[in-house]
Amino acid sequence: MSSLVVLGATSAISQAYLNRVASRYESITLVARNREHLQQVSDHVSTIATGTVDSVVADLADIAAHPSLITGLKSPMDTVLICYGELSDQARCVADPAYAEQQFRLNGTSAISLAARVAASMVEQGSGVLAVVGSVAGDRGRQSNYYYGAAKGALDTFLSGLRGDVLSAGVRVVTVKPGFVDTPMTREFKKGLLWVKPEKIAKGIDRAVTGRADVIYTPWFWRFIMLVIKAVPEVLFKRLKF
Repeated sequence: MSSLVVLGATSAISQAYLNRVASRYESITLVARNREHLQQVSDHVSTIATGTVDSVVADLADIAAHPSLITGLKSPMDTVLICYGELSDQARCVADPAYAEQQFRLNGTSAISLAARVAASMVEQGSGVLAVVGSVAGDRGRQSNYYYGAAKGALDTFLSGLRGDVLSAGVRVVTVKPGFVDTPMTREFKKGLLWVKPEKIAKGIDRAVTGRADVIYTPWFWRFIMLVIKAVPEVLFKRLKF
């Protein structure tokens, strides 16, 4: 492997993934919004990487800035991980349309924009693996988080189409669907048996990137949980309070 770009490098999952794979790449580019946090991550990755490590400060939710961001990255991009977002406040989304729009842009349309531009660059170079972290929340709209789920659902649908569109160009698109992950984003939640650490998700991403999977649920049991959830008839599902 030659180059790795991580868009959302300060997320807990991204950091766990970098800890796992940094030594395999000749060059690594880290992109995130918070300059101080990004510098900390970059300093750490530099101690475990065998190649060069660069960092770029950018607000990934700023769609207008995506063209210059992507064209400014080193080429070729062999592996790109898109992994960022925010767990939306459902009640605030219902009450505040402006906040709801901002959350959809952050969790959905901005990731779609980045994926499209990265894929286009990979098509030009004739190869590449694009891995995008979504969520099991995108599989079906639950009462408790359907604004967040709608954004992830849109991302999931887009990636499915993009995957087929770039296949003949030698580009792979991998959709990663984590379940409950114990990260700073979910610090307020009570943790149970279904919760896992970011390192578990990073292991799944690694296997998907180096393997042949198109869509992975991680941990694996979420595939079966979501099969059951998707099989519940809408007449019953709409009454479930979860």
